[in-house]
Amino acid sequence: MQRRQKISIIAVCSVLFLGSMMLYPSASAESLPQWIKNTALWYGEGSISETEFLNAIQFLIENDLIELEQDEIVSENINSSVLIPNGNYDVSGTSFYIPLNLEVPSGTNVIWVNDDSVPHTVQSQNDKGEIIGLFNSAPLQTGETFEYTFDEAGVYNYYCSFHPWRVGIITVR
Repeated sequence: MQRRQKISIIAVCSVLFLGSMMLYPSASAESLPQWIKNTALWYGEGSISETEFLNAIQFLIENDLIELEQDEIVSENINSSVLIPNGNYDVSGTSFYIPLNLEVPSGTNVIWVNDDSVPHTVQSQNDKGEIIGLFNSAPLQTGETFEYTFDEAGVYNYYCSFHPWRVGIITVR
């Protein structure tokens, strides 16, 4: 897993560099400061940590040496859903929440849809698995929905109180 992350970070940096070469054809590898080349090399060899490498990239971005274009995310009226599929109640079944970990931007209204033949609840939990009062639904009959808007970044765990082996995650960026 750590090797895959290292490769993907190197790939991202390569894309950034190659993308800048396409946008600015007069740029060349020779125009990159040697410390940038060394830092990338040391990271690739495992001589420096991922944190040290990312700090170097962050320095480049903060000092406008690398410019990133980002699509503006409008947080108003964004909806996303989690399906509670048919068969979700069965402890031996493979019908998990779809998706199991929903990743959304801040301001997203998440809607849980019960498509199972039995009632379910959506209960928020802390990192110790204890129910907290952040978002908690009444029992949802087949076809019913529950929704909650996530305004703050973080990782939110939830489960069904009727079927506690069914757990899910909402990751808010």
